[in-house]
Amino acid sequence: MKRLLALGLLVAVTISGCLSTPAREVTNVCNLLDEKVSWYRAAKLSEEKWKVPMHLQLAIIHQESRFASRAKPPRNKIFGFIPGARPTDSYGYTQAKKATWEWYQLKTGKKDARRDNFSDAIDFVGWYANQSNLRSKISKTDAYRQYLAYHEGHGGFNKKSYEKKDWLISIAKKVESKSNTYKSQLSQCREQLDSNRIWTLF
Repeated sequence: MKRLLALGLLVAVTISGCLSTPAREVTNVCNLLDEKVSWYRAAKLSEEKWKVPMHLQLAIIHQESRFASRAKPPRNKIFGFIPGARPTDSYGYTQAKKATWEWYQLKTGKKDARRDNFSDAIDFVGWYANQSNLRSKISKTDAYRQYLAYHEGHGGFNKKSYEKKDWLISIAKKVESKSNTYKSQLSQCREQLDSNRIWTLF
């Protein structure tokens, strides 16, 4: 009985470690950015800095974390139901791995950048897309190929590792579709977002 109680407690503690910031299923990005004014400012700064469209960057973040700041990969299951270790150390809005994030910090000099900070996260996405343009010759407006390189890394993309992953190609197409949707939505609200009085305070 004591062993069963101990096991139950262990499972409960392990499961509690899986909790993270609730994800947002964003169907209209204008509503999100009107609510999160500082996010619009950060997205606009990243767009201007890296010359990567805001809608593309936001579509990648949506795919990776649904805008949840502390998102982590689902845990592997032991015996099919007991939560075990996570498959990678991906974390935050961008689901960047620790090694990739440290590369970003080194190259940009942003030593204090955090994966669960939206301003840092969207700057990372813009920076990575710029790297994909430099290293893999991918257009900064090509959401489909940008996501493939984001997922596979530049080495993997250049070797076309994605060609054997139908599931990844399907996801990349979804990111492209989401990017186009966000582009259309933003064309209707950017003027309003720019004139937002709260936005001018940041």
